[in-house]
Amino acid sequence: MIIKTFKEKSALFLCIFLLLTSCASEVAPVNGKFIPDQHDGSSLSHLMKSDIDRVADIESRENTKSLRLLMIKLYKRNPVELKKSTSGSVDDMVAWVFEGNHHWNFDALKGVQGTDAIYLAFKPEYKGDRVLALIVGLQTMMTKARGGKTEFFLTDSVDAQSVYNSARNVEITAWKLSNTRDEKGQLYFLTNEMSASSKEQNLSFEREIGKIVGRTDLYAFTLSEKSQRALTRFTQSIATALLLPI
Repeated sequence: MIIKTFKEKSALFLCIFLLLTSCASEVAPVNGKFIPDQHDGSSLSHLMKSDIDRVADIESRENTKSLRLLMIKLYKRNPVELKKSTSGSVDDMVAWVFEGNHHWNFDALKGVQGTDAIYLAFKPEYKGDRVLALIVGLQTMMTKARGGKTEFFLTDSVDAQSVYNSARNVEITAWKLSNTRDEKGQLYFLTNEMSASSKEQNLSFEREIGKIVGRTDLYAFTLSEKSQRALTRFTQSIATALLLPI
């Protein structure tokens, strides 16, 4: 059967999103409580949402969950970074970052956000919490690409190119995580590891980042289809690529 209308296509994309998110890893509990989901049942707010708005809500929500999980994993693999910020637990720190009343402006980062915060996480002269800088950078960069919103309605407009660029920035950041080293030749972040017992690599970081890229690309392509504007693709080497403007 050939899908002819955008409405039919957007419904298909929504189904794909739901399948993607149903396969996602469940986020570790914080203080014994799991992150509350926004359910897709009937409500007054949904009367103001199109299918593409619901896709945007899911993409934003699930990517935030993935970033939260990545922050937990990074702190557990890099406990020295956690100690730069707090003497408390990983869960308490992550809860404060994602739920605190700071509006994503952190004194420790001097208010730096977006791609500037991502770059900061890999600067040799930076002595602060690199995990904090990285996650704040990714979260605020992705939010900026969506017009500064985390929930979407019929009156909202999101630029497909900015969303697409944010996915490429996540890919570039993933490369930096696995390859960028300090002056002593040490990685700034420990991520994947080799299991001594099975001699197999633990690639959980790559898998979680891959989910973010997959969701974001699908949302960007959906927006591009809706606006009937082609996305500008980039062919530069990821090893030398600069983070794209949002």
